[in-house]
Amino acid sequence: MKVENRVFPNREQMKGFFENTDDNEPIYMLNLLKFKEKAEYKDGRETNLTGREAYTIYAEFMDKHLKEIGGELVLHTDVKRLAVGKVEELWDVVAIAKWPSRKIMGENMMPSDPEYLEAYQHREAGLAGQLNIETKEIND
Repeated sequence: MKVENRVFPNREQMKGFFENTDDNEPIYMLNLLKFKEKAEYKDGRETNLTGREAYTIYAEFMDKHLKEIGGELVLHTDVKRLAVGKVEELWDVVAIAKWPSRKIMGENMMPSDPEYLEAYQHREAGLAGQLNIETKEIND
């Protein structure tokens, strides 16, 4: 299994957010996050923030935003160790976000909301890469 952390989804992955959007069931996004040691802003500003600190600004905004649209941050925790398996480098944080539906997540992926855009720059500055895995509850 090859694993590649990315900051942005590719075209095919983006397209997936807009397919099968008639399903109004919640989705859970498993986020495996790796931070830069020091935040790096596109505009070149000087900062003393670590990547984690910069990303936290974005995460706090998203936590509030998720609640406003009927979702929630289910889990946000530091990675301590790899208990089974093998990977070159561990992620720093695992987070699970519950979205009301894939459609709502897609609608909120590229908003023009100035508050979101302000927070998003901190995501880019702090995040070295991530894996996002879409999951759905198993209803037995």
